Amino acid sequence: MKAALFVGGAALALSSSFVLAQSAPESLLPPGFDDPAPAPSPTPTPRPTATSTAAPAPSATNTPVIQPLPELDVADIELPPDLPSLEELEAMDTDELDELLGLKPRDDIPRAARRSLAEVGVLAPDEGGFATGSLAAQPASLVRAALAGTRGPLVSRWGHILLRRALASRLAAPEGMDPVDFAALRAATLNSIGEYTAARAIAQDVDTSNWNGALTGAALDAYIATGDIVGACPAVQLQGSDRDEARWQLWRSICSAFAGQGVRAGTELSRALSRGTAPAIDVLLAQRYAGAAGSGRRAVNLEWEEVNEITPWRFALATAVGAEIPENLLADPEPYYQRVTAIAPMLAPIARAEGADRAAREGILSASAMVDLYSQIYAIEGAEGPAAATAASLREAYVGQPAARLPAIREIWGSSNSPAYGRLVLTAYAAARLRPSEDLTEAAAQLIASMLAAGLDRDAMEWAPVVEQGSQAWALLALAQPDPQDSIGGGPLDTFIDADESAGQRKSRFLVAALAALGRIDGDTAQSYSERVGIDLSRETKWMRMIERAADVDNPALVALLAGLGMQGEGWERMTARHLFHIVSALNRVGLSAEARMIAAEAVARG
Repeated sequence: MKAALFVGGAALALSSSFVLAQSAPESLLPPGFDDPAPAPSPTPTPRPTATSTAAPAPSATNTPVIQPLPELDVADIELPPDLPSLEELEAMDTDELDELLGLKPRDDIPRAARRSLAEVGVLAPDEGGFATGSLAAQPASLVRAALAGTRGPLVSRWGHILLRRALASRLAAPEGMDPVDFAALRAATLNSIGEYTAARAIAQDVDTSNWNGALTGAALDAYIATGDIVGACPAVQLQGSDRDEARWQLWRSICSAFAGQGVRAGTELSRALSRGTAPAIDVLLAQRYAGAAGSGRRAVNLEWEEVNEITPWRFALATAVGAEIPENLLADPEPYYQRVTAIAPMLAPIARAEGADRAAREGILSASAMVDLYSQIYAIEGAEGPAAATAASLREAYVGQPAARLPAIREIWGSSNSPAYGRLVLTAYAAARLRPSEDLTEAAAQLIASMLAAGLDRDAMEWAPVVEQGSQAWALLALAQPDPQDSIGGGPLDTFIDADESAGQRKSRFLVAALAALGRIDGDTAQSYSERVGIDLSRETKWMRMIERAADVDNPALVALLAGLGMQGEGWERMTARHLFHIVSALNRVGLSAEARMIAAEAVARG
């Protein structure tokens, strides 16, 4: 390369000397263009006479001198040892050539527009987020362990909501932790609990030129889960050939198509299909997606016959291009696909309803979002099926005759005595519209649990005069009570424990532990009933000492992270009464009493 540059420079210099040696430049214009018709002479205007100085005659010193070129021996030039061969150069794509020649930009954002890494997040303190410096003075190893250890859904809907709030807050990184690593850990944790939209927002709050491998990986997972394939293109194009996995290569081709390089993208994807760079269905879906970028579209037949499983990449691209996925691949979908289906705006509302129950149960969708979804389903003319029937029952629960509202709510819950928690979330606001009555006490426990699923504690407390002491409805209100009250006596608690038929008296254990954590039974009563139901609240683990220490220093954000770490699991059978006691106690002590009360009531309702 250097030799070629030197030789080219020599040729340029020599040609320049010949130009200087010419007596006059040679015209390239057709005859007649050199001598245009003379313009009419303007009428002279009288001007003041001035003394003019004649220009000096050219002298020998003003004559241009052509310096002779030094003799150059190309054989003396040493070429770099890692210079690619001609075959390798031909095989390189544009990004690789740009990188080789130093033409690849390392930053796509002007210096004045670059964002600081001092605070990363999307939820400011005045928007409900935690204080910006909450974790700045905490040990980086502790924060890293809490985030890296949270790798699954939480048993509690309210615990999920609290953890999402903490992870999405605008926070400074702990001292000694790289801010990009901190953002990557938070995005990965959000992905693990199904909060893909929040994970994408965290990644987007960091300039793509600052992304490291961990943040890039977490961001790509979030972009796929949200179906936002093109959204990742700034990072994909900036990093170019830095990654070599098959999905990355397909992604680069898609981004090239949407950058106006349709021919290049088509060539790369055809080559990937012929070489088997990735499974054929993955490449075909990428071709279909890239083909939507410009006028050079061509038909792409998706061949699903040899496909035995669905993957996030296949689901995202098929959903984005409107391709129908064979039913056998989604006959028994994993929880991941239920979560992403529930939040996919490109899907029809009826299709989204299939995963909405899980998303509501886990805390991904709010009660308001559920009502909005089923309102859209109700508005679809001619809609049929279970989702349409649920939408019709929900409308009846809101605007039907008073006597028909509870039956409509029960229709949504189903025939089971223990309705799915996602359905309780759906009916929360409809339940709050019912007037408390002794005639409805049979359904009071489920109605109250439904209201508390959406945090409607004030509405739930209106049922206090009509519920039976010692019932499950009474227990839920005893925990959800927002105002200070006297200690609870032993009579109703005895009644609740005696009637408890849950496995291992789990509800009774949760109730005793939560009442003790909220300070609603005194120490002696807590000790007595703990022994009765077989729990030891005095035993501690390392995690319990950590969350209590975080409460001692009054750090809500750290308590929230540690609470999320302790609430992992698919069901409440994974939660122990001791864990619940320390979580509710720590949250209550740092000012998160609303979350503490809702988690406690949820434990008894779902235990």
